[in-house]
Amino acid sequence: MLKKFLVNFSVMVYNPDNRRSKKEQPLGDVIEKLMKAYKLDDKMKEYDLNEAWPELMGKAVAHRTKSIKIKNKTLHLQIDSAVMREELHSGKQVIIERVNQFMKKEVINDVWFS
Repeated sequence: MLKKFLVNFSVMVYNPDNRRSKKEQPLGDVIEKLMKAYKLDDKMKEYDLNEAWPELMGKAVAHRTKSIKIKNKTLHLQIDSAVMREELHSGKQVIIERVNQFMKKEVINDVWFS
């Protein structure tokens, strides 16, 4: 999401030797590297997924979803309805496909419900 807005910006790369360098990188790439270095990229993915969840799964599922977490390529969903949990469990592969398609890369490969 952030990268979409920062595609056309660029910054100079920090050079610890204090030598001038003309290596420019898009600001979006620099921010992405910083987020990975500080391990914030997974949190950003969770945030993006939380924002898109009603569109991806519908209002009924979004209303029953209390928590969405991504850890070790596993999507952890806390659903407050046992019936809804069972229905979603039978459609795990659809959830995985929709989430990965939304993220435009493989972010998850399993779903756990609680």
